[in-house]
Amino acid sequence: MSSHLEVSKPSGRELVPLTGQRVTLGKASSNDVSLGHDGTVSRLHAVFENLGFAWSIRDLGSRNGTYLNGEKISAERVLRSGDEVRVGKTRLLFWEVREDGPREEETVSAQPSELPPRLTPREVDVLVVLCRPLVSDDPFPEPASVRRMAGELYVTEAAVKQHLQNLYDKFTIPTEGDRRVRLANEALRRGAVTVAQLRDSGS
Repeated sequence: MSSHLEVSKPSGRELVPLTGQRVTLGKASSNDVSLGHDGTVSRLHAVFENLGFAWSIRDLGSRNGTYLNGEKISAERVLRSGDEVRVGKTRLLFWEVREDGPREEETVSAQPSELPPRLTPREVDVLVVLCRPLVSDDPFPEPASVRRMAGELYVTEAAVKQHLQNLYDKFTIPTEGDRRVRLANEALRRGAVTVAQLRDSGS
């Protein structure tokens, strides 16, 4: 099992592998993940810890707090692939790749659980509008709001919420935190929508 962080910085997105027992995060250059560009991050802000079976995150008494999927954390939390971590103004995504047995070099076969669920055409439309902001030039992109999705799809907000609920169920998105963020990340990771598809739809 290998894990890494996708860190959004003004210069672009940076992939940081998680190795060893502890990975520190903060503004100071001595941290494993240094966020010197973000003045709202504490010098030693949070720590990722290897539990053996998973990685966890813990806030280290930072000034502005650590958020997991939109929820401020007050204790150590175990991370799941696709989780969004926010510290200060910086957004990080946690990704976990499970390696089951030998693989051909550069060839990764998707496991059945990693394939996207069966979706209706309207659910695909909802995902495209939801995820489109994630491929924008904004260094801190957010998935589209319910109101924005309703406007672009010419349906009511209630209809969008119903489609989202169906999608949460199909992608087994947990109830805690910002579920739209988790859904958007999972949809992209599992190939339910593609970056090319999102860019084409926005042009």
